[in-house]
Amino acid sequence: MKLFFEYLHYITTKANLFNNKILILKLITIMAISKTYSKSKPVCKVTFEVSADTVNGAKSVSLLGDFNEWNPTALKKQKDGTFKASVELEKGKEFAFRYLVDNDNWINDEAADKYVPSGVSADENSVVVL
Repeated sequence: MKLFFEYLHYITTKANLFNNKILILKLITIMAISKTYSKSKPVCKVTFEVSADTVNGAKSVSLLGDFNEWNPTALKKQKDGTFKASVELEKGKEFAFRYLVDNDNWINDEAADKYVPSGVSADENSVVVL
C-alpha cells in the first residue's frame, strides 16, 4: 500500500500531457480503517469507513463480525455519503468482519489487514489486527 501511495504522489506531481491536455488524477478513498489505541485501557477504538462510491447510492451499510457476534451494527451515513462506525475492540486480537450493503450485498474492506476464509461459503472475511 505504501508503494502505491508513493507512486501516486510521483505521478500527481508531474504534468502529464495527453492530446495537449493536462490529465488530473483524483484519489478517492474507497474504504478506511483507523485505529486509536487507549493508553489507559487494553482497547483500541477502530473506525470503519466505506465511501459513497463503493456502495453506489446504498441506503444502509452494516458492520458484522466476530466482535458483535455477526449481528448488524449500522454505519452512520455522513453528509458526504460515506458510511462510518466506531467500535472499541480488545488489543492484541484479530477480528474477522464484513459489510452488508442494503441487507443484500456482502462486501469486504479493501483496507483490511488480511483476509481469511469465511467457513460459510467460498468468500473471504476481512480481518482487522490489533
